[in-house]
Amino acid sequence: MSIFLNKDSKVIVQGITGGEGTKHTALMLKAGTNIVGGVNARKAGTTVLHGDKELPVYASVAEAMEKTGADVSIAFVPPAFTKDAMIEAIDAEIPLLVVITEGVPVGDTAEAWAHAKAKGNKTRIIGPNCPGIITPDEALVGITPANITGKGPIGLVSKSGTLTYQMMYELRDFGFSTAIGIGGDPVIGTTHIDALEAFEADPETKAIVMIGEIGGDAEERAAEFIKANVTKPVVGYVAGFTAPEGKTMGHAGAIVSGSAGTAQAKKEALEAAGVKVGKTPSETAQLMREILQSL
Repeated sequence: MSIFLNKDSKVIVQGITGGEGTKHTALMLKAGTNIVGGVNARKAGTTVLHGDKELPVYASVAEAMEKTGADVSIAFVPPAFTKDAMIEAIDAEIPLLVVITEGVPVGDTAEAWAHAKAKGNKTRIIGPNCPGIITPDEALVGITPANITGKGPIGLVSKSGTLTYQMMYELRDFGFSTAIGIGGDPVIGTTHIDALEAFEADPETKAIVMIGEIGGDAEERAAEFIKANVTKPVVGYVAGFTAPEGKTMGHAGAIVSGSAGTAQAKKEALEAAGVKVGKTPSETAQLMREILQSL
């Protein structure tokens, strides 16, 4: 089992003919992803070749879905055009949309998110500003290196891309059911809570790693959710213990004011919910290792 993505998922790439779209389509195919086509209105009717696989390019997400039965889209689109690409996918009611793009204006993301909600949340959005989602040995929709780890019992949800990769590497001897990078922007489509709920319901996921970072209150809200709803063991890591107050750190969402949003406050909220929190990624991985060995 897995969450949101498996070997049967049919994937299209919005922006398949661009530089990033071309590079990552090749890597996703190599990882075993069932990519069935792409979208670029200006190049509709053409094809792109990846090895011996010829992928058709369609004018719109709706057309690509109609012709291929696609149920997942990944957008490699410049920030200025990302909102339009998101709304196009939402209007087509594709079940899963992964948005990799960094630097999308928060107002644009909020508008697209509100549009999805108004349409009845038929489209799950992951991102923007994220590495996407990988179900090892089945499918990759995103930019996570597919060779870090194989399949296993751990579910991973993370705000940070690079920390996703590090945690997968640290725990590669156990493997992962699904790893999902939700992105570090202030407005994102899929939250820690959404992923925790899905991992809790997935019979193959035995334990969960949750990576947060300073800023906002997403981790505190996740802690409340874990306390009330999650029966599986959860370990956590919060990036940014040494961050100075009042300064935006890297990710747009990572700004601290007073004690709200600090790594320490998040660590305390998670520990109060029964989550073991490591001070470093390696310490967090060791906590998970001990839990899995005792199961």
